[in-house]
Amino acid sequence: MSIHLYYHPYSRAAGTIWALEEVGVPYELKIVDIMKGDQKGAELVSLNPMGKLPTLVDDGLVVTESAAIALYLADRYAPGRLAPALDSPERGTYLRWSFFSPSVIEPAVMARSSGWEVKDRAAGWGTYAAMMASAESAIAGKHYVLGDSFSMADVVFGGLLRFLIGFKQIEATPAFAAYVERLDARPAFQRAEARNLAMRKQLGLQ
Repeated sequence: MSIHLYYHPYSRAAGTIWALEEVGVPYELKIVDIMKGDQKGAELVSLNPMGKLPTLVDDGLVVTESAAIALYLADRYAPGRLAPALDSPERGTYLRWSFFSPSVIEPAVMARSSGWEVKDRAAGWGTYAAMMASAESAIAGKHYVLGDSFSMADVVFGGLLRFLIGFKQIEATPAFAAYVERLDARPAFQRAEARNLAMRKQLGLQ
């Protein structure tokens, strides 16, 4: 297999499994014991100086950062199916909400939960309330970010919403709850969940 994912089921790499299952290409997992701090070992740090998961290696090419990995996989292995064409009008919307997830949603949630005092005009993520309103607007009156068509943007954007709702870090508004329910019904998502569960059992983490 040309694709190797450095992985632990209790890391963000668990979400990358969903992206891999959606594109439908073979991949191999390289287990990294984050409980022992192995992500800071020489092998992984040589690939990703941050020493973090997920780290994906595709035929020698290293890609890190969850959103970047997902978009890379869609562009390379599912163009036109999970990623709009470069000249498609949908491409802007696809990129907009994919990057909104790590750039706005995550820091806004972190700021709120940590009690950071920041001025919204000085912080790229604005306020928590503005973030929530913007995130809801992405799927208002639509099944997915691009309307009726599922794309890798839903793995990035919807996957983060699902995670944050599950850990009660954002409110499960009716729009978010219905959207996540649609995502949960996808066969690729269910395969990913089954594989993550199997890996937790295999590693004795249940």
